[in-house]
Amino acid sequence: MTFEGIYTPAITALTADGQIDRHAFAETLEYLIEAKVHGIIIGGSTGEYYAHTAQERLDLATHAKAVIGTRLPLVIGTGAIRTEDSVAYAQAAREIKADAILVGSPPYALPTELENAAHLQAVDRAANLPIMLYNYPARMGVSMGAAYFAAIKQVKNVVAIKESSGDPAQLHFLARNYPNIALSCGWDDQALEFFAWGARSWVCAGSNFIPREHVALYEACVVAKDFDKGRRIMSAFMPLMDFLESGKFVQSIKYGCELNGQSTGGVRAPLQAMTAEEKQALKNVITDLKREVAQITGGAQ
Repeated sequence: MTFEGIYTPAITALTADGQIDRHAFAETLEYLIEAKVHGIIIGGSTGEYYAHTAQERLDLATHAKAVIGTRLPLVIGTGAIRTEDSVAYAQAAREIKADAILVGSPPYALPTELENAAHLQAVDRAANLPIMLYNYPARMGVSMGAAYFAAIKQVKNVVAIKESSGDPAQLHFLARNYPNIALSCGWDDQALEFFAWGARSWVCAGSNFIPREHVALYEACVVAKDFDKGRRIMSAFMPLMDFLESGKFVQSIKYGCELNGQSTGGVRAPLQAMTAEEKQALKNVITDLKREVAQITGGAQ
């Protein structure tokens, strides 16, 4: 499998009483397909996997596959503290015929690089599917470094990495030393830098509610290789990037979806809703972003 384009880590819609809303979740997936994103990830941080039971995660993956079919690549997240749980999610991904799995470092456990490599190898054996690694030390507590990559070099299913360390040196390390592992931007305000270093995909939560603007940046930088245009689009994105990193990330993504008329149902505890002032500030940022990108790309305002 080749990872190219915009991959959306889909939100999980909830009912008023906090249960998963299967109908609204299906509508979310249909919206993303219609918007022409290039792939969908289920069971990621934006989807609030950490607040779901194991059965809910399995049911969501199965439901997503039923809705999407073969229209877009479906990637299933396997994140868990215990390797045994990640293995179970990987096996389930294989059973539903997912296209790939997302494999990160087990959070909280703080494994060594060799222990982390053994974790990956166990998950790989369970699924035998293409793997996108997920390096996010801020949430996982450990980073995938030189010893890790040396230890997993025989894992042929590793085809890509969502690099979310925020460290440009890590980006340069991967681009120089592991050209066989496709780079995917996982740190949104560095998307332009990732594309300049050869990344051909971007896993971006904001594409849940402004997918076409994210596709526009990908097309400018990767397809047209017009980095002058890309810089202008990226500049328009920066106020949104700053807002999302200021706190209430998932809440902001879901509110962006609500502005599109989508049903999201809020978030699960321990997260809490945005204030009216926060919502208005985000609405203003999104309105400005859409107008600026439309001016750059020649689209309708």
